[in-house]
Amino acid sequence: MKLFLPLLLLFALTQSKVQWLGPTSYDFGDLKKGVPVQHEFRFRNVSAEPLVVEVVRTSCGCTALDWEETVVPPDSTGSIRVEYDAKRSGWFRKKITVFFEGQRKPERLYIQGYVEGE
Repeated sequence: MKLFLPLLLLFALTQSKVQWLGPTSYDFGDLKKGVPVQHEFRFRNVSAEPLVVEVVRTSCGCTALDWEETVVPPDSTGSIRVEYDAKRSGWFRKKITVFFEGQRKPERLYIQGYVEGE
């Protein structure tokens, strides 16, 4: 019994509070160099509590992020918009890390594609 409560608490803290409304990886395909592209990742709050996106980080300065800094009520949706500035030729894969308030484990999103040379 002494072990049950800590395990239950650990399980509750690691449960995701979001359901992504589409794939967590997006492939832009072939892109023209110098032309920025955007994608919006949408999610639903599947917890019984209001949800707040605390921080969103990217693995590269070539990726800009925009998200709603408002509270997402239970069973409501929110989004994170990602813009990639295709300045370098070649294949790319970028990671976006999303931290939700009260959720220990961050969510990870990915964008990828191929930037054609001039």
